[in-house]
Amino acid sequence: MMTSNLQQTMLSAIETELKNQVARLDQAHTKPFQEMLTYHMGWTGEGAGSNATGKRIRPLITLLSTASINRNEQDNKGNEINWLHAVSAASAIELIHNFSLVHDDIQDNSELRRGRKTVWTKWGQPMAINAGDALFVIAYQSILDLSKHYPSDMVVQASQILSEVCLKLTQGQYLDMAYENRHDLSIEDYWHVIGGKTASLLSACTHIGSLLGYAKPEIVEAYRLFGYHVGLAFQVQDDVLGIWGDEAVTGKSAASDLVEGKNSLPVLFALEKNGEFAKRWKQSPIKPEEVNEIANLLEKEGAKEYAEKISAEQTQKAMSFAEQAKPDGEAGQLLLGLANMLLKRNQ
Repeated sequence: MMTSNLQQTMLSAIETELKNQVARLDQAHTKPFQEMLTYHMGWTGEGAGSNATGKRIRPLITLLSTASINRNEQDNKGNEINWLHAVSAASAIELIHNFSLVHDDIQDNSELRRGRKTVWTKWGQPMAINAGDALFVIAYQSILDLSKHYPSDMVVQASQILSEVCLKLTQGQYLDMAYENRHDLSIEDYWHVIGGKTASLLSACTHIGSLLGYAKPEIVEAYRLFGYHVGLAFQVQDDVLGIWGDEAVTGKSAASDLVEGKNSLPVLFALEKNGEFAKRWKQSPIKPEEVNEIANLLEKEGAKEYAEKISAEQTQKAMSFAEQAKPDGEAGQLLLGLANMLLKRNQ
């Protein structure tokens, strides 16, 4: 990910804030507990570094949303925009994201994340559940730190947005787990899953970010919907890459989604067609040696073309809301560039 000076400054501020927030556990009797969090965040332990931390895309989108509010679209109270004042909210969103990852790894029985052992693999499931809970609580302590720079009503509103998103995350995760091994799902069911698991958190980034930029309500709503549809388009594209992507480029096995029986959009489309793919899918789990054949069958039945069309439609919706939001200046260009990067990953 290419970085400008502003982007790099924001990323540095985000990392500093995250470390400050997690340092709440920096006490003699909880040092080993804090280590679980610093390990998961990618700061300590074997393999620590930029590859382990991830790209911090969500908090970056939050700060870029704050900084990109067009001055002509601000409220009438003359509030100055200072994106640094919003960094504790950006930190809160990243901590919520990481809380969900710690718990997802347990629920999915995943032993590796970004090439490193997951927290539950190193310390056991009970400890990992507690570590995820700690990230969740610290996220709320982080967003309440907005009170240093923002009026109480805005802090409450930002906290409410985060709470609503957390509930949507759990709803999406519930549906994802409840729908495993079911063959009667519809495409409508799919939107409920990814709306909760993927799109809700990205919409929170642009929603909270624009709110903290003192944007007018209609502009805040445009930013929210921009983030939401970016999230939907991103997940649909991820489904396509999960079956037909170049593993060397994406870093993700193109076999795993089919072997794991994931109810992705291409799969649900083909199941609704009830052709040869649906017949094979319902018989028994897909074996690794069958993946190429099954992927070709899916493509032949039009699943890839359909998913790519839906991704393009969601991308267009996202861009139409971006036009309404009118992100401004260097931050606006960076925000749109970051969204473009997410939506046009190499296949």
